[in-house]
Amino acid sequence: MDKIDRILTRGVANIIPGKEELKKLLGSNKKLNVYFGIDPTAPRIHLGHAVPLIKLQKFAELGHNVTLLIGDFTALIGDTSDKDAERPVLTSEEIEENFKTYKKQAEKILDFSKITVRHNSEWLSKLGFKDVVELTQRFSLGDFNSRELIKRRLAGNGKVGLHEVLYPVMQGYDSYFMDTDIQIGGTDQTFNMQAGRHLQKLLRNKESFVMSTEFLMGTDGRKMSKSWGNAIWLDDSPQDMFTKIMAINDDLIIQYFTLATRVSNEEIEKYEQRLKSGENPIDIKKELARIIVSELYSKEEAQNAQEYFERTVQKKELPEDIPVFEMTANEHLVITDLLVRAGLVGSKSEAKRFVEQGAVEVDSDIVDSPTEEIIPEDNMLVKCGKRNFIRIKLSS
Repeated sequence: MDKIDRILTRGVANIIPGKEELKKLLGSNKKLNVYFGIDPTAPRIHLGHAVPLIKLQKFAELGHNVTLLIGDFTALIGDTSDKDAERPVLTSEEIEENFKTYKKQAEKILDFSKITVRHNSEWLSKLGFKDVVELTQRFSLGDFNSRELIKRRLAGNGKVGLHEVLYPVMQGYDSYFMDTDIQIGGTDQTFNMQAGRHLQKLLRNKESFVMSTEFLMGTDGRKMSKSWGNAIWLDDSPQDMFTKIMAINDDLIIQYFTLATRVSNEEIEKYEQRLKSGENPIDIKKELARIIVSELYSKEEAQNAQEYFERTVQKKELPEDIPVFEMTANEHLVITDLLVRAGLVGSKSEAKRFVEQGAVEVDSDIVDSPTEEIIPEDNMLVKCGKRNFIRIKLSS
């Protein structure tokens, strides 16, 4: 299988209008405009984004004009393609704060000497009301309302915000403005990417392509998501990343090799045969975790992460370097506030999820309620999940 076949096959769910047509275009030696966009609706990028990011890097290595688009303007609406309700509205300040580290995280996968970073506020913020009206005339409300999640919300008397209708229009304009030949995105983005194809055909009489990539499942077996608490983040520490990968279901091992690593198809087939032969999945999963951490960090850090996992999770030993969190004796905190302030979680909602899952302990006692107040004691041990600890030190 040659490079082009691998790009068009591995991790690809669908190509519109067709694989053979795109293969022919790629074989013409024409430089194509290719892009993948991420809305900064959270401050971190997860391993699920590695699937289209790896694809983006492969196109860059073939010499095409490749863009990582930060959707700082579309994030004002937020895409609800895979959501059962409206997204919370973000302020411009929150959006700006979120995408500050996106490039740093993405460069674990992308070579930015070959890839351009752009922000869609460059052009979307300059559109006037007349421009927006003219754009919306190119689309049908019926097409938007026919989407499965939108139909479900309408049937259940749920709210569908009028602004949500504008999201695919805006994304379509991104593709048109950049004169895109190939858009890359998850299967939940197909409708939005088709909007770009529609504008390219209508306004330029140009055939463009949509490449929808397969979803990487999260640690709970659902699609990996910024908002579902099941993500492996690209900026997770090597230890956290290794341990989270070890927690995935055994039936996801080959999917992770296929979608989240650069391991060859031939090697993946060998791993598949080893699993079928009855080899213990935990051994193969360790190899998977070591490869992913090596690719995103280094072989040395991957080895250290494996040793940390074996010591603290498999042998249930406490880590040697537990961070210290200082408190005063009269500083009583609700457990969710304590977890956030100590840096064990990123938000109160995440802290609440950990508590409800029975994954938070104080001196080996499971915390039952997200509203439980913690009275600090010197040397108190707080555990969140399988691997995150702090030790409280009382200060005067």
